[in-house]
Amino acid sequence: MSADPVLSAHAPKVEQYAAFPLLPEVDPFYLAPLGLDQLPPGAIVRTRRVELALFSVVAQRISAWQLLYRTCDLDRVPEVAVTTVLLPWGADPTVPRPLVSFQCAIDAVASKCLPSYALRLGARAAGSIPQLELPLITSALARGWAVSVPDHGGTFGRFGAAREPGYRALDGIRAALAFAPLGLAAATPVALWGYSGGGLATAWAAELAAEYAQELEIVGAVAASPVGDPAAAFVRLNGSMFAGFAAVFTAGLRRAYPGLDHLLRAELDANYLGWLQATEVTATFPLLYRFARRDIDKHCRGGLSALLDAPELQRVLADIRPGGRAPAMPMLILQGVYDEVIAVADVDAQVARYTAAGTHVRYLRDRLSTHLLLQFLALPVMVDWLADRFAQRELAPAGTETVWSLACSRRAVPGHLDFAGLLVRMLFARPIRALRHSARWPADMRRLPIRLVRNLLA
Repeated sequence: MSADPVLSAHAPKVEQYAAFPLLPEVDPFYLAPLGLDQLPPGAIVRTRRVELALFSVVAQRISAWQLLYRTCDLDRVPEVAVTTVLLPWGADPTVPRPLVSFQCAIDAVASKCLPSYALRLGARAAGSIPQLELPLITSALARGWAVSVPDHGGTFGRFGAAREPGYRALDGIRAALAFAPLGLAAATPVALWGYSGGGLATAWAAELAAEYAQELEIVGAVAASPVGDPAAAFVRLNGSMFAGFAAVFTAGLRRAYPGLDHLLRAELDANYLGWLQATEVTATFPLLYRFARRDIDKHCRGGLSALLDAPELQRVLADIRPGGRAPAMPMLILQGVYDEVIAVADVDAQVARYTAAGTHVRYLRDRLSTHLLLQFLALPVMVDWLADRFAQRELAPAGTETVWSLACSRRAVPGHLDFAGLLVRMLFARPIRALRHSARWPADMRRLPIRLVRNLLA
């Protein structure tokens, strides 16, 4: 593999001789420095160059670094987090470009599922969601954009906690803007993007931006299938084929809220507590298999209803519901009408809260997509909307529209062809460069195959 002409940073010696990346809990790169509270939010602590790979096997020709930076938890206590920052291969850092903060749908507390680990060459993270989302991230690079991929769940795996994902994403943006090799400026236009658990993290970042990071030029946010109401999702998914998601929320929240941890230890039996402990080392998809049909009601001393009525749990569930603040930037929200994981009614209600508070929301509901497929079938819609925001094009009217499929619009078809070509490039480890795109339907349909071949050979 040829060397990237732009990169000059070197990995620490501890990694130069390692066959596999170290897990975050044993990797010195993740250690917080002394005097962390003296650093401003987003301050970079240390950096390193990394190599990314498709499913940890096929090395990707993408310019990639990791930044350890200062951020905070839900109580604003200083801590560190890592973001993986990316440029198209061979990109000229002196050329202005926008920045996308992509929040992965981590949906786990195991450190192997953090994007900073799971996306790396040689990572032992089979079954983690960030590996599945790398092609989405790469589609932003193919537009010529810089990308920040924060560990929004935090190094300690507090998945589902209120506000923290927003702080970490926004501070990750601050770190990316200050990192010289990216060539970004303080006034660089920024967009937020995430799906499912990443959509929830994106919603938190959008809500907190005006008060926490008002200096950032955030031009828009795409929050697709953003959960809506985590408490309602927990109750609905418990005992279902997707009960693993409820377990992940429980395991993450008990780390963030000590009072909840005490409550669960007192009310749950040893079997369920043991299963929760297993989530600390289990990737998302194996976890879904392990927890399928498990019902917490059968393992709770007073039953699930009594647990839900406990004041400590009520406080936590109220805290983790987004929608209490109005995002200042325009938003695109997508949701499947018959989504088997996220209830459309919960997202409808979240949109209603934002709209009532004055946020410009374009809300698209898809009748045919399943939860996993929507993020890929609607990819052209999301990326084109982000491109429109960066180009300062006129916003589509706010409001709700329900369609049969977001995959079938005339504007989406060229995007699907581009994405197909991008996947081939990734599979064959071709350089991921900025490609030429047209957001409009080609006048001559015969040019579509030519466009696909051109992007494959670029």
